[in-house]
Amino acid sequence: AMLRLRLLTWDVKDTLLRLRQPVGESYAAEARAHGVQVQPEALGQSFREAYGAQSRLFPNYGQGQGLSSQQWWADVVKQTFRLSGVHEDGVLTLMAENLYHDFCSARNWEVLPGASETLSRCCQRGFCMGVVSNFDNRLENILSQCDLRHYFEFVLTSEDAGFAKPDGRIFEKALRLSGVPPEQAAHVGDDYTRDYRAARAVGMHSFLLRAAGQGKEPEVPPEHVLPTLSHLLALIEK
Repeated sequence: AMLRLRLLTWDVKDTLLRLRQPVGESYAAEARAHGVQVQPEALGQSFREAYGAQSRLFPNYGQGQGLSSQQWWADVVKQTFRLSGVHEDGVLTLMAENLYHDFCSARNWEVLPGASETLSRCCQRGFCMGVVSNFDNRLENILSQCDLRHYFEFVLTSEDAGFAKPDGRIFEKALRLSGVPPEQAAHVGDDYTRDYRAARAVGMHSFLLRAAGQGKEPEVPPEHVLPTLSHLLALIEK
């Protein structure tokens, strides 16, 4: 039977937008602008290490631990460069500042294939739409710069909500914002735990965006899997 959906919530990173190039490439380009040579691969590895450590120490951008998300990111950037052998404080501070602003723009993000068309068609069908994303407060601006913001009635980030997916409270907050009960809502995202399973745990429907050849978690029925975003409407309107 056709799902009686009124609300669609969307993950952003790797669902609607992706980075134009690996993080290491962006960091290496910033370093070059300051006369510092570091290999992109080394920076990519250092970034994963610094980001992982910071996320464990200060989850969700240091929410509730007295850090601003900008400070949180500045620490990640500086630590990334330190792990790659760059230690000059003045340069580290400048690079952290520049990269924080660079990642706020369409210069570093691109819209995934099929995303604009799918969002547009969902709006035409009259769905209420919102974003539910583990992201800091730059997201509104990024979505505007990538010309996607106008599709959404609300943008709920983990920084705003104070909870990060898979915590069900971020989805409950989205349901309250839209005034829609969970059984009339569906979430679309690319992460099995944080998107698919977390939305289902609060009683929402859920669709998992998964390119061909990616791991097959047994609990995902094929009619919940999107090989591409363009498959969404066909599944909803079955």
